[in-house]
Amino acid sequence: MNTFRGSLLHIHVAPAAAAPMAELADAELIAGLGIAADRYATRTGTYSARHHIDRQITLIETEALDALARDHGVELAAHEHRRNLTTAGVPLGHLVGRYFLVGDAVLYGGRLNVPCNHLQELAGKRVFRPLVHRSGLNARVLVGTTIRPGDAIVPIDPLRLPAELVAANERDPASPAPEVF
Repeated sequence: MNTFRGSLLHIHVAPAAAAPMAELADAELIAGLGIAADRYATRTGTYSARHHIDRQITLIETEALDALARDHGVELAAHEHRRNLTTAGVPLGHLVGRYFLVGDAVLYGGRLNVPCNHLQELAGKRVFRPLVHRSGLNARVLVGTTIRPGDAIVPIDPLRLPAELVAANERDPASPAPEVF
């Protein structure tokens, strides 16, 4: 299994659709839900009518944000990208269909996120096309706990997890990625 050791840089939540993102010093991840105070958990987000199991929590790489600035001249701060977790040193595309730890929380990478015009409108910046294929990861929370910036993010072999946890997770197949819109 390919391994890496990345880290959690920022945690953000929004209480409802289009609400400003608030940065948290720590967050309690709840299995099967996400972050209790976030729109994904309360299903009050813009896309909640199309909720799926893989959108309990969202992640984006700081490296994607650096590339956005370098290659397209667009600065997008951590509170502007609308993802819950900002990571460093984590190849999120490698986590689709894989189990991983954020601190002691166990997550499962469901599918890559896709950018939307809503994000572009809220940020007031031309980010839609530059973020195609770099817009982050949608994930499931399988084992919740408190996470904090600085926590390690590492893949975990499912054989190291309780068999009943893996079996229950694999009964719910990943949702197909939506069309880019």
